[in-house]
Amino acid sequence: MKLGCIGDDFTGSSDLANTLAKGGMRVTQYNGVPQVYADPAVEAGVIALKSRSINSLEAVAKSLEALNWLQAQGCTQFFFKYCSTFDSTTDGNIGPVADALAEALGAHRVIICPAFPSVGRSVYQGHLFVNDNLLNESGMENHPLTPMTDPDLRRCMAAQSRFSVGHVCSKSVFEGSVAILKALETQHSFGHRHIVIDAIRDADLCEIGKAASNLSLITGGSGVAQALPANFGCEVGAVVWQGQAGRGIALSGSCSNITREQVLFHSRANPTREIIAADVIEGRMTALDITDWLMDQQGIPLAYSSADPSVVSAVQELYGRDRSSTVIENFFADTAKLCCDRGVTRIITAGGETSGAVIEGLGISELEIGPEIDPGVPALRAGPNLVVALKSGNFGGKDFFVKANKVLSVS
Repeated sequence: MKLGCIGDDFTGSSDLANTLAKGGMRVTQYNGVPQVYADPAVEAGVIALKSRSINSLEAVAKSLEALNWLQAQGCTQFFFKYCSTFDSTTDGNIGPVADALAEALGAHRVIICPAFPSVGRSVYQGHLFVNDNLLNESGMENHPLTPMTDPDLRRCMAAQSRFSVGHVCSKSVFEGSVAILKALETQHSFGHRHIVIDAIRDADLCEIGKAASNLSLITGGSGVAQALPANFGCEVGAVVWQGQAGRGIALSGSCSNITREQVLFHSRANPTREIIAADVIEGRMTALDITDWLMDQQGIPLAYSSADPSVVSAVQELYGRDRSSTVIENFFADTAKLCCDRGVTRIITAGGETSGAVIEGLGISELEIGPEIDPGVPALRAGPNLVVALKSGNFGGKDFFVKANKVLSVS
């Protein structure tokens, strides 16, 4: 294995695996730290952790365990993948995990770059934009678990990290990989260990990737990984894929603006049912109820708890944030298990926490990377009779659920 990757959620990890596979690497996504050695043919291993919103000490411990396993596979470079909207809080977990990985690897020029221009994420003057809005005006300020209220990545990292944070501006990035490398060295000489890098075009990410060829640790969104396969001598090739016959369902727990628009669009031509969080928490709605409903529907039935952020906040205030999120995640996991027991072969999920809960609930340890459905979202084979699509809340077109089912199906 050449490149070792650690993702802080399942959808982001599949996004990264998709990017590397498109670049020509043989990639396997591992859900949690494996207990056995990897297939020697795997060139990039992506360990998906559900560590984005857990206690920061636990997130660090899980990430270091993943690092140790990847080092044992022979990896020479490491990538810490987090969301392109930098989902975290002042307590972490991006900063603490990046600190721990940097210390373990002796890395002193650590790139911080969540940019992903093809899905509207760009970094300019150290600030993160979502399309033409600053991060804190994009809807992410209302995220129920990781509300993002500051678009300045330097301040965000400074609040979380024990190390000084530097910045490479767009002027250096536009001049190419040699100028970027020189700017990284300059920032390091100023005492900065973590270095935010501007990127507003895919071409910028490619140059950043080239400049990072000899760095032991890179952190960011999947966009900055675009150039990494070429650094290892890989060439772009077609992704082999075979779809799955049978029944498909969709489950959505994301409350992002984009996902709620997708749910609304899907409801116009397909059966949809809202999951009321209070009903689940108080036992008035069960996973068996929703499973029965899903199995009785035609088309691509969608069960969703993608409520307006104000509704989510009210539920959290009444029942507690941790209890609310845990109950809903377990609900989706139980629903997925019951549906698979009844013959469902295609599952589409929306939301990082929802996707992680479903994959863990189904006991899936590895995912085979298939073709891209929408930017950042690949089709995934989870077993001989099960394929899945794990969508981050902010990704995908308005017809995502129908498009995903088509890619997951037999042609």
